Amino acid sequence: MDRLHSPAASHALWMALALLLASAVLVLLGVSVGSTGLAIGKEGLLGWTRDATLVQIVWDIRLPRSLGAWLAGALLGLGGAVAQGLFRNPLADPYLLGSASGASLGVATVLALLGATPFAASTGGQWLLSLGLTGAAFAGAVAAVLLTLALARGVQHTLRLLLAGVVVSVVLGALSSLVLMLAPQVLQAMQAFLLGSTSFVGWPACLLMAGVAVLCLTAASLTARALDAMALGEATARSLGLPLGQLRLGLVAVMALATGAAVAHTGLIAFVGLAAPHMVRSLLRTTHRALLLLSSLTGAVLLLAADVLARALLAPQELPVGVLTAVLGGGYLLWLMHREQAVAAHTTTSKAP
Repeated sequence: MDRLHSPAASHALWMALALLLASAVLVLLGVSVGSTGLAIGKEGLLGWTRDATLVQIVWDIRLPRSLGAWLAGALLGLGGAVAQGLFRNPLADPYLLGSASGASLGVATVLALLGATPFAASTGGQWLLSLGLTGAAFAGAVAAVLLTLALARGVQHTLRLLLAGVVVSVVLGALSSLVLMLAPQVLQAMQAFLLGSTSFVGWPACLLMAGVAVLCLTAASLTARALDAMALGEATARSLGLPLGQLRLGLVAVMALATGAAVAHTGLIAFVGLAAPHMVRSLLRTTHRALLLLSSLTGAVLLLAADVLARALLAPQELPVGVLTAVLGGGYLLWLMHREQAVAAHTTTSKAP
């Protein structure tokens, strides 16, 4: 009971509530962004319920797209928090085990074999092709993680696992480039995947990502205390009797499933998984149990905000959402690094005689 009423728990609760409120506001803004940008009149928040056509557009296109962006961001934020806890490295991101390169290779291979793009297909063919690309991206991401585990000979050695992930990422990235060189006609569709897009997210994708998010967050929460112990070092974790091998395997599975589900539906979204845990840590100090949830909510807000901006800034054209997340997330991390350097310099100066 004392933990529930501690200042850290209270701050975490208020932050979670603030993120949920921001999510609700952004969803409302998301369903109000149309071909003319953000609308608050007849086509926006104040009047779209009076038009049956606009209601259908909102229900079938805008709402699932906004919720899909929120869920994908939550999965990436959770994957980033798990990755940084598993590798005890603040620069770790969800793509560290090669899932991004594997997903890219899967999508590039399917596009090259079919010789079609989502932009050129008919309505029915577009739906089937999008479904095939989603499956290929997820299968490629999972296969890349399995290959990383095979090369690392399991999860017993964190450094070996990290190096294997780097090797797999480089090799599969090179194979993706080779496929694109041999089939240049699919380059446009591949660019949409590489830069990230929520254009093809529908209700089935939302339901799938929601189920994966609940499963992964539950599994990760069960290992929260183990992550706290691992943060103190492997020797400390072993002294507490923790089964490190099984824990690492479970964390890798959570990270792979969360990342694969997000990438399969939205493409490669940069910096969300890396920046979300940093933003939480910069605001409050907490255990991994709260960090995992808050990182998920922060990632959800980041990606949803970027998606709304991507649709509204240059309407009717859309910016790639991955470009905005890279600019926003990268800018934040640079600011955070500059702030830490300034604090360190001030501390050194104050301690000088």
